[in-house]
Amino acid sequence: MMSVMPVTPADDHLLDDTTADRLLSTATANVLRDHPVHWMHVVSSDADLVPQRVLHPVFAGSFDWHSCVHQTWLMVRLLRLRPSLASADEARRALDTLITPAGVQTEADFFAGPMGAFWERPYGWAWLLVLDAELRTWDSAPWDLGPLSEVVRSRYLDWVSHARLPIRAGTHANTAFATGLTLDAARALNDDDLADACAEAALRWHREDRDYGGFEPDAADFLSPALTEADLVRRVLPDFPTWFESFLPTLDEARWKVLREPVPVDDPSDPYGSHLVGLALSRAWCWRSIGDALPDDHRYRQLALTAAEDHREAGLRYVFGHGYYAEHWLGSFATYLSLGAFA
Repeated sequence: MMSVMPVTPADDHLLDDTTADRLLSTATANVLRDHPVHWMHVVSSDADLVPQRVLHPVFAGSFDWHSCVHQTWLMVRLLRLRPSLASADEARRALDTLITPAGVQTEADFFAGPMGAFWERPYGWAWLLVLDAELRTWDSAPWDLGPLSEVVRSRYLDWVSHARLPIRAGTHANTAFATGLTLDAARALNDDDLADACAEAALRWHREDRDYGGFEPDAADFLSPALTEADLVRRVLPDFPTWFESFLPTLDEARWKVLREPVPVDDPSDPYGSHLVGLALSRAWCWRSIGDALPDDHRYRQLALTAAEDHREAGLRYVFGHGYYAEHWLGSFATYLSLGAFA
């Protein structure tokens, strides 16, 4: 199995307990909140019009399924690392209520069915595997997603092994982002088959990429197509610095100011405006990981680390106080930036 760069680095010291507790209490309220809800199911008859909590008893809150999954990961991560937070008991009770054997089996049955072959692929699948790995690498975790994670893992392995082309979007369909998360989760669990499939896909999709010419960001982006691709490749390619210079050979020129500097957020309470907050946060961890993967004397190393800090500061200022469209998901990105995963 290829293994080049470590799991996402973290800045634990940057997340104080007061902020961590606010993230935890917000996430707990989110996963328990059924409305508003964003449905993305194919409805074939009136019989399919059932409450989201019936179809998805574990992950029906927090506006949509994938956000509920990564808000649940946020809760588990903070309970693992900061078990004495003031809202920890409330969070544990919520997870006890939601992650039950019957609920997990209902979720598993859905993903084993016909719609499970594509629904929430790849973004939601990846976050589910991150959550599962967080639980399975925590010796005292009281919750188990076994039947569901087995189905989703099998789905991801089959899909990533055969996906000939990537999706270079700045939103949920982005294949590099999801495959990077899944690769980290697989390595954390010593799942060589899944990790190797993800690494092979990364090289199949991106090894020959040169002279990136995309125009970003788009107004709805919460991911950078360029940086998520680089963040995936640095996980699997031993000579990543050479690849990165070929991929973005003019990174320090005016053309890429839009990538080096945070994008202004005009309205963080707008659903897509909040996406640009997430873009700052996800760019921050991508830039940091890229910088850490470059030699100390590389001409882009300090550029990357400076961009990481600029984006971190820009994103964290909007995590709270801008309504449910922002708060139902942004805390997960802030937590991932600050605490990484699994370790």
